[in-house]
Amino acid sequence: MSQFVGREKELNILNSYYKKRSASLIVIRGRRRIGKSRLVEEFAKSRIFYSFTGLSPLPETTAQDQRDEFANQLGQAISIPGIKSDDWSTLFLLLAKHTQKGKIVILFDEISWMGSNDPNFLGKLKNAWDLHFKKNSNLILILCGSASSWIEKNILSSTGFVGRISYTLTLEELPLKDCAKFWHNSNKNISPYEKLKVLAVTGGVPKYLEEVNPKLNAEENIRKLCFIKGGFLVHEFEHIFSTLFLRHSDMYRKIVAILSSGPKEIRDVCQSLGIQQTGRISEYFDELELAGFIRRDYSWHIKSGLDSKLSKYRLSDNYLRFYLKYIDKYKAKINRDSFDFKSLTFLPGWDSIMGLQFENLVLNNRPYLWHMLHINKTDIISENPFFQHKTNRESGCQIDYMIQTKHNCLYICEIKFSKNQIGMGVIKEVQDKIEAISKPKGFSCRAVLIHVNGISSEVEESDYFAEIIDFSKAIER
Repeated sequence: MSQFVGREKELNILNSYYKKRSASLIVIRGRRRIGKSRLVEEFAKSRIFYSFTGLSPLPETTAQDQRDEFANQLGQAISIPGIKSDDWSTLFLLLAKHTQKGKIVILFDEISWMGSNDPNFLGKLKNAWDLHFKKNSNLILILCGSASSWIEKNILSSTGFVGRISYTLTLEELPLKDCAKFWHNSNKNISPYEKLKVLAVTGGVPKYLEEVNPKLNAEENIRKLCFIKGGFLVHEFEHIFSTLFLRHSDMYRKIVAILSSGPKEIRDVCQSLGIQQTGRISEYFDELELAGFIRRDYSWHIKSGLDSKLSKYRLSDNYLRFYLKYIDKYKAKINRDSFDFKSLTFLPGWDSIMGLQFENLVLNNRPYLWHMLHINKTDIISENPFFQHKTNRESGCQIDYMIQTKHNCLYICEIKFSKNQIGMGVIKEVQDKIEAISKPKGFSCRAVLIHVNGISSEVEESDYFAEIIDFSKAIER
C-alpha cells in the first residue's frame, strides 16, 4: 500500500467520533480518486475494521449480484462461507451480531453501487441501524461514495436518515503543502515550477499524484500519464464519469467542455448549448458541483457583505480541463501510439490554460493566502472571485479573488501565471479594476499580486502592491 499523505484535519475529526460514547453514522463523499477509502483505512488502522464495497455497476448488474458480493465479503470477514444473500435485512443482522460489542469501524464503500438497483436497500439499512448497529455505543458505520448526487438525494436529504447522521465529510483536493510530499526525498531539489506543471494536470488528487515518478521530470511524467497508449490518465475521464450521476446523459460533458475555457454564468452556458435555462439544466450543474468537478462562485454586495444573485460556474478540476483540451483532442493518435509529445509549451494555448489551472490551485488553497496576508478567518466577511455587470451606473469588472474584512478593507488579489517575469503593466490592470468596483465610502482597497515565476524589479520597487505573494513557497512548504 502506498504511503498515506496529509488529511490530518480529517483524521482528527474521525478520531473525535471514535472517542465518543454513542454510535456514529458518518457519510464521506468526494470525487473518484480523492482518497475516501484510503482515509478510512488509515483511520481504522490497528482497530477492528470491517470493509465492504459494492460491485462496479455494469448494465447487466442486478440487485442480487450486489447482495451476492456483499455476502461473499461478509463470509470472508466473519469466517462463515456460503452465506445466503436473498435479503439485505438478513445480511445486515448477521453483520450486526458480529459487531455488537467493542470499538468497531464498519465501512460501506461505494454505497450507491450497493443500493441503486434495490429500492428497499436504504430502508433496510436505516432499520438495521436503528434496531441493531447503534446499540453498540462504540461502533462507527461509515457510508462512503463518489456518486455525491445520489448520496445527497437518497441519504442526506432523505427523511429516513434525518437525525441519524452524526457527520458528513466532503473530501477535497490535498493542499499544496501535502502535494509536495509526493516528490518524497527529492522534494527540496525539485523546483516549485516543475511541480506546478504536474499539478496543472493532476490538481491535488492523491491517486494521480501517486502515479508521479519523482525521478522523472515534469514533462516525462505527463507524457507517460497522458500521451502514451495505456497511460493512467488517458481513459480516466470516461471512468470517473461513467457511474457518478443520477442519469445517463452527455449533457454533463457538454457543460464541463464549455466551462473548460473559463468561468461562465449559467445563462451563458445555456446560450452556448442553444437551450433554455430550466430547472432541469440547473440540476445538471448541481450534480456536477456535488461531484466536485465545478464550483459556483458567488459575487456579493459589498455594503451588506451578503451574496448577490450573480454567480459564475468554474471548472475547478484541473484534470478534467487538461483532458478536454488536450488528451481528448489527440486520443486517436495516443491509442495508435503515434502522438509525439514534445513539451507542454508545444500544446496549443498552453499559457492561457496554465493560467486557469494555476488560478484553481490558488483558490483551492485560500487559507494559505489568509495566512500570508495576516488575516484572521474570523475577520472575513466574504471572500471569492468577484464580478459585477456593466450598467448605466457601474462599470463591469472581474476580480480573480477578493477578500472583504469587517474592518472595511478589500483585498484585491490578482492571480498571474507567466513563464516570464511580470512587468509594470500589471499595475494599471489592477488599478483599473479597483476603480471599477462599486463600493461604499470609507472602504480601503489593498492590491495583492499572486505569482509563481518572478516579478520585475520595477514592480517590486513601485511599492504599489500591499503584498506580493510568491505562490511557489506554498508548494515548497
